[in-house]
Amino acid sequence: MFIFIFQTIWLFIDDLAGKGLDVIIIGKFLFYLMPDLTEKVLPLTVLLSSILTFGAFAENYEFAAMKASGISLQRAMLSLIVFVTVLGGVTFFFANTVIPLSQRKIYNLRKNIAKVKPAAVVAEGVFSDFEGMNIKVDEKYGENDRYLKNVIIHIKNQNNINSTVIKSNQGELISSEESDIIQLVLTDGHYYEEVNSKNSKLNYPFAKANFDTYIMNIEIPELNQEDLEAERDISTDKMKNISRLSKDIDSLKTDNYNIVRAFSKNIGTRMGVFTPLEQKDTLTVLSAAMLQKDSIRNAKIVLIKANKQKQDSINKDFLHLFPEWQKMQIMSAAKNSITGVLGSVKGKKDEMQKRYKIYNMHILSLHNKYALAFSCIILFFVGAPLGAIIRKGGLGLPMVVAIILFLIYYFIGVFASNYAKEGNIHPMLGAWVSTMIMLPLGIFLTKRATADKGMMNFGVITDFFKGLFKKKDKTITDDH
Repeated sequence: MFIFIFQTIWLFIDDLAGKGLDVIIIGKFLFYLMPDLTEKVLPLTVLLSSILTFGAFAENYEFAAMKASGISLQRAMLSLIVFVTVLGGVTFFFANTVIPLSQRKIYNLRKNIAKVKPAAVVAEGVFSDFEGMNIKVDEKYGENDRYLKNVIIHIKNQNNINSTVIKSNQGELISSEESDIIQLVLTDGHYYEEVNSKNSKLNYPFAKANFDTYIMNIEIPELNQEDLEAERDISTDKMKNISRLSKDIDSLKTDNYNIVRAFSKNIGTRMGVFTPLEQKDTLTVLSAAMLQKDSIRNAKIVLIKANKQKQDSINKDFLHLFPEWQKMQIMSAAKNSITGVLGSVKGKKDEMQKRYKIYNMHILSLHNKYALAFSCIILFFVGAPLGAIIRKGGLGLPMVVAIILFLIYYFIGVFASNYAKEGNIHPMLGAWVSTMIMLPLGIFLTKRATADKGMMNFGVITDFFKGLFKKKDKTITDDH
């Protein structure tokens, strides 16, 4: 836990350092992050401790004494098996209850930091993202750094282009714990905005004004604005327990299906290519013909001819019916229509990829809670027989082996999770693949340790090659 806390500090060093935060707030922030670290710390702890314990037993010949007394390896492991099973249940409760609560605490703490110290999200001398705009100040001073000097603000429009610039000599950030709104009061400044006007004769129309006081109301921003959308998605599914995740998964699945179905219907209506052919008039004509001729045979002939004529009219090029200038109009309209449909499909595809990523992350979080509990049990059955096989205690070789195995387990889980989020593999597989890979390894090592065998039996391999070479030598001798 100590090692992973230091890793967390380095990850959030930009958020914590130089923001004027006291030690108590930083301590709370790290304390609330500790439950989330158990997903990495607990499997490594179980693996390392089991290797150290059983490695020390084997090194001190305690297993030999147990076997001489008639105690098998499974019986020696029985009490720890019960303990690890109980630990898995506690881990599941922890992942389902404590970790979502800690994530909500972190979210609220970051919002409270922005309320109490809104200047914490603004760094001196550089442009900082501040809820849809970029702000730069030369100096912060006063209580909670609420007063700003030489403020420059770039505000983005709907197309994510900086269209508005505000410069002010002085600024003040006003906030309270009861409100989610921050007031930015600017004094003695200038306002410049580019104007998008089609009727204006000017090539670059703009609006410019001087002001004595300018007040902006800003929603509470996050402490870390980088990759905001992904951060919100990740924190949202981690804040939920299994019951809430199950409900949201069903809701997201239904919503995504309805959106795709409505969009498909809309595209079909716009293009008209999926509109079914009207059969009513043809049947009416055929019925009239059947009544008039009063012959089933003649009706079949009429039906065949009608279908053939209809097919010929569909396959026949209709452009020759129009003059040349009208052909160009028809082709241009068709091209514009196809371009518009393709643009709509591309935009909807990007939207659905984001929605399905959120859906996949919910499924992944749901199964991760179960996989974490089972990983503790399975890694125990990897570490305990491995310690008995290598017969080394202490923090030397067991530590190296444990770290190598954990890195394999961890990186497989990371890669599988990333693939699952993008929809390349099923999210359930992404949560379980690393644990399932360790399962056969645990079975193999347990069998080897129970039979009092080493890690690998290289004698079989050497005997195979020795026998192979003996056969070759015998064949050569017989030929001579």
